[in-house]
Amino acid sequence: MKFDVIESKLIKEKILYGVHQSGLKVYIIPKTGFCKYYAIYGTEYGSIDTKLKVPGTNEVIELPDGIAHFLEHKLFEEEGGGNAFDRFALTGANSNAFTSFDITAYLFSCTDSFYENLDILIDFVNHPYFTDENVSKEQGIIGQEIKMYDDDPGWKLFFNMLQAMYKNNPVKTDIAGTVESISKITPELLYKCCEAFYNPSNMFLVMVGDIDADKAMKIVDKYVTAEKDRGRIERPKVDEPETVVKREIYQKMSVSKPQFMIGFKESETDISGKELLEKQIQTQILLTLLFGKSSSFFIKLYEEGLIDGSFSSELELEKKYGFSSAGGESKDPKAVYERVLERIESVKKSGLDDEEISRVKKVLIGANLRGYNDVERIGNNFIRDFMSGINPFDFEKIAQNVTKEELMQRLVTHFKAENSVLSVIEPLEEE
Repeated sequence: MKFDVIESKLIKEKILYGVHQSGLKVYIIPKTGFCKYYAIYGTEYGSIDTKLKVPGTNEVIELPDGIAHFLEHKLFEEEGGGNAFDRFALTGANSNAFTSFDITAYLFSCTDSFYENLDILIDFVNHPYFTDENVSKEQGIIGQEIKMYDDDPGWKLFFNMLQAMYKNNPVKTDIAGTVESISKITPELLYKCCEAFYNPSNMFLVMVGDIDADKAMKIVDKYVTAEKDRGRIERPKVDEPETVVKREIYQKMSVSKPQFMIGFKESETDISGKELLEKQIQTQILLTLLFGKSSSFFIKLYEEGLIDGSFSSELELEKKYGFSSAGGESKDPKAVYERVLERIESVKKSGLDDEEISRVKKVLIGANLRGYNDVERIGNNFIRDFMSGINPFDFEKIAQNVTKEELMQRLVTHFKAENSVLSVIEPLEEE
């Protein structure tokens, strides 16, 4: 397979990129002299994929909530009673997997036996094994996991925020589903999902380290063939209004102090590539300027005792959904929410400080550059970038060239009071 080279002279890094005959997108980030290796093998399939159009037919199946996460768990189990975790353990590799809203990925890191571990990874992901017995067993295991998350204040705080924010987008639904929804999962349904979503043209393989591309691709050739390609997946468009469902949502749980999360719903979705990266960088700069620990906002509210060191902000902006959030613990979450909205309106009127913008840019660029020394971070970040059509080498240039005018425009379009929500977990009332 022929690899093209994407190179950044600015940061002295390069990416080898090629498309396998099966449609699988393969990326190698060379790290000459590194003693650590990392590989992540992922499919653009997550909890927001709630409908399946069966390849080669017009049949559309409604999928149970949580099936992508369930499938991730089951793929490690192999015919004959073994599992892929045990195979990785024999080589000394660390292996794992995760399911998010829009991606399922399988990964390992190691210091030797890279090609042996790569063989295990590509092998088990391409050889699903489901039976009535092992599916039933997993329903019990994941059912317990779901109940555990139901008792997790941080988890409920987050998904309550999404429930208040989204009306139709499946991003509002717990990634693991419910005990009832996973009870509808069958071996036949799992095989259909594998056939459709684990289609090589819907998958990405990212390898980081001192890697021989030819040796790696011989392993891919063993398990991934052109016959596996089912073509492009058709996904229905979700009709999601720009407005939120409700502005505030409260729940009582066993916590010592109120926990809160303030969210801002993104109105501009269905974007990708450079445009998406630009919006990600602009929003991250704004979050730091508005609410970062060195901001006047944070210092003032901290001194007043309204927030503590747990206060932080996050951004999740992807092709099909997006939101920013800020939260932590507070004796008066509603007051913090009001102050957040006041802060935003004040900055919209007064404008942003040039020196502060320059400082935050340098901080973000520095953090991004440090990430190139971490093979796991490279793999995890890059696979998501590649799925979104983003060239990660564009980060430094885009961040450096962001203008105050662009930031002010982004402040107006993203940080709207009417598109904001407050999620609060309150302590149980004392008897």
